[in-house]
Parts: sequence; structure tokens; C-alpha cells
Amino acid sequence: MDASGLLDLLRVAVPGAAIEPLSAVDMPTLAVDRDHLLEVSRVLRDDPRLQYALLVDVTAVDRLPNEPRFEMVYHMACIGAAFLTAGATAPAQASRLRLKVGLPADDARVPSVTGIWPTAGWPEREVFDLFGIIFVDHPDLRRILMPDDWEGYPLRRDSPVQIRKDAASWSPLQMTAEEFARNVRVGHDKAVKRAHPVAPKPDVQ
Repeated sequence: MDASGLLDLLRVAVPGAAIEPLSAVDMPTLAVDRDHLLEVSRVLRDDPRLQYALLVDVTAVDRLPNEPRFEMVYHMACIGAAFLTAGATAPAQASRLRLKVGLPADDARVPSVTGIWPTAGWPEREVFDLFGIIFVDHPDLRRILMPDDWEGYPLRRDSPVQIRKDAASWSPLQMTAEEFARNVRVGHDKAVKRAHPVAPKPDVQ
């Protein structure tokens, strides 16, 4: 399905959504308002003509000083005959799609798409960690790269380029060489038992 056909399909399926085509050289790219992100995403995943079941990546862009300042970027794919969406009777044509959502500087929130594509969990945490964008209804929204006590968001354009910060949670390793070797042996023995379980002996009457 070409970009114009995809646009027409989505506008019919989600009539209240603001969906616009964007220029791109590598794949069809659409902009959607954040209030209808989840509805549009469900159509992209579930419609038998589309079947965008694979969420490839979630990232963001800080366009400071432009407004809306932030831009969420979702890359997804339909992998054709390799996967059939539930309820579909035939595979859709393999294709890729980019979806963008603008977010204002003073309200950088967007619904989490983890309920549609569970693989969004960690990429959304990364965007939260580095840009400070809030994913509403994310099941575990916390830092994933930076220390818990880090202040600010490193990929924002107004974040300091160079910063020196002492680690606040470092502590020396309190384990002897003998204890380490014993832990390795115990772990090895457990792995062997899991790989080669001993069959229970039959009861003797």
C-alpha cells in the first residue's frame, strides 16, 4: 500500500485524528497528534491490510528552539508472509513505516504504546532517561542508562555538553577470591542440574 492509500485508510479508521504525510526519502512517514496515537497504532497493528506487528524502534528528537520542541519517532514494520496478524487470512505486503508525534516543551507527555507493542518498554525508558519525556501508563518508567541520582536529561539540547560528576553509589567489592570461586562452582553445579535433571526413581512396592 502506498503512502496516500495508507493515509486514506487511517483517516477513515480514526476519523478524529490529525494525520499528515511528511516528506522522507527512505520510507512512508506520517505525523499524528498524540491524543490519537494509541488508536492509530492499533489500526496499524491490527488492520489485515497493514499488519505492522513489529515495532522496530522508539526514539525522540529535541528541536529546541522550535515548538513543538520534542518529536517522538516510531519505526515499525510489516514483515509480510513471515508473520500473520491474528484474524487476518492473508499476509500484508512487507513494508516499513515511520510515525511522528510532536510534543510541546511545557507538556512533554505521550501515551505509552507498551500495551500495543510490548517491545516499546525499554526504548520508552531510554527516551524518558535521556530526554525527560513522560510515557503515560508505562508499567515501569524509570532510568535505564543514567544513575538514579542523575540530574537532568543528557540528550536535551540545553543540557551541558561537558560535565564532571562523582559517582554517588559506588562501593568496593566485598568478596574474597575464595568466595568468588565458590559462587562460580555453585552456579555451575546448578546449571548442570538444570540441563541434566535426574529422573526420579520408581517406587518399590
